Amino acid sequence: MTTDAAEESGAHPRFAEALRELGLADLLPRIRRFPDATRTAAEAAAAIGCELSQICKSLIFAADGVPVLVLMDGASLVDLELVRRELGAGKVTRARVELVRETTGYAIGGVPPFGHRTRTRVLADRSLLDHDVVWAAAGTPYTVFPMDPKTLVAHAGGTLVDVREQHL
Repeated sequence: MTTDAAEESGAHPRFAEALRELGLADLLPRIRRFPDATRTAAEAAAAIGCELSQICKSLIFAADGVPVLVLMDGASLVDLELVRRELGAGKVTRARVELVRETTGYAIGGVPPFGHRTRTRVLADRSLLDHDVVWAAAGTPYTVFPMDPKTLVAHAGGTLVDVREQHL
């Protein structure tokens, strides 16, 4: 696919290139672009017409200052204590805006699950596997793409974990 075709898909150029490098160029025509931003999982689910839990959020945290990507279903929250334990870290916090952009190359609200500027450790919550298809950001707050969650986690280099908040 040419760069023009990638631009027509609405994908961020870096993400479009990552898809081609991963042999996933066939996903480019399946990327959906929306006129209004879908920065939150709820906005994305409403625009797509899917369940909130079918959205794959790509969230960057800092574990002892080192960026880590957590892939989480859109209906759940990340339990920072579970992430800390999983990583054996002393402290885990939400990453600052600058760290997210520096690490991934994308703005918050458009971070895809792979195709980042730098390689980071990736934790993927098992809840994503509850669906046949999940939707994730395609590098901008206006674009999303569908993918089988097992394939998505594999391309992200993710380790399956249980890190979502449990409500009793």
